[in-house]
Amino acid sequence: MRLSNLFFLLSLLQSALMAQPVKHSFVCTDYTQGKVFIISEEGKDIWEYPAIHCNDIWMLPNGNVLFNTGNGVKEVTRDKQIVFQYESKSDIYACQRLSNGNTFIGESNSGKLLEVAPDGRVVKQISLIPDSMDAGSAFMRNARKLVNGNYLVAHYGLDVVREYDSKGKMIMEIPVKGGPHSVVRLPGGNTLVACSDHNGDPKVVEFDPKGKIVWQLLKNDLPGIELKFMTGLQRLQNGNTVMTNWLGHNNFGKAPHAIEVTRDKKVVWIYNNNSFIQTMSSIQLIDSGKVFKLDEILH
Repeated sequence: MRLSNLFFLLSLLQSALMAQPVKHSFVCTDYTQGKVFIISEEGKDIWEYPAIHCNDIWMLPNGNVLFNTGNGVKEVTRDKQIVFQYESKSDIYACQRLSNGNTFIGESNSGKLLEVAPDGRVVKQISLIPDSMDAGSAFMRNARKLVNGNYLVAHYGLDVVREYDSKGKMIMEIPVKGGPHSVVRLPGGNTLVACSDHNGDPKVVEFDPKGKIVWQLLKNDLPGIELKFMTGLQRLQNGNTVMTNWLGHNNFGKAPHAIEVTRDKKVVWIYNNNSFIQTMSSIQLIDSGKVFKLDEILH
C-alpha cells in the first residue's frame, strides 16, 4: 500500500472517530427529589438511592457510592447496604473520601471542617467560626481537602472562595459574586469555580493563583443553552469541563442538566433527560465502568 493511501485511510478513520457522539456514564445527585443516581452511557437510570437534599457525590474505587444526605453523609454499596454513616445537627453539603480511608465533611451551620474515620470517630476538626455561632445553611457549599493538606471552601453566602491551611488559617481568598457553589483546584494551580444565580449571572470561572480570571463561561455564551444555576464541576484530562446546571427556582425543563464544553466553548455533550431527573446538583463521570482516580479530579 502506498504511503499516501495509508495517510488517507488514517485520516478517514480519525474523521469517523471524531464523528462518534460523546457518551458518558455517571453518578449524580438530584437535590429536589432527594435521590442519587447511576446513569448509563445510554442515559438510563440503572441505580438510585434516597438521599434528602443530596448535593455532593462520589463513586469510590470499590464501586460504593458516597454522598451527603442533608444533615449527614452515607457510603452505600451497590446492593444498598450502608457501610459508613455520619449524622449531624448541621446542614452538610460537602463530602470527600480521603486517600487514608477517612472521610472529609464540611458542616455549614457549625462552620466545621471534619475528618471522620471509618468507624465514625472525628479524628480532626477545624472550626472556621466560634463554636457558639450558627453560620447558617448558606455559609458553605462544596469544599475539598487538597493533596497539600489545605482546604478549599466555597463560601456560598459570603460570595468568596477561601483556601485554609491544615490548621484553619485562611491563606487565600477569591471574591466570586453570585454565590460560589463548587470549587476545584486544577493541576497547574488554577482554581475552577461554579457560581449560582444570586446576582442573575450564573457562570463557571477559572482563576490563576493570583486571582486573575483566565477562562470563564457566562450565562449566554453557549448558543441555545442558558446557564441557570451552576453547581457541580469536573475538569477532564482532555481539558474539557463537565458542569451541572441546577434547574430549581422554576427552571425545570428550560436547560440541560449537565453540559460538557471544550476550552473554546464548544458543546460536545449534554444530558437533558427530564423523565426522572429534576435538579441535578453534582456529577462524576464513570465512563465505561472506569472510576476516575482521585488525582484525576482532585488537586
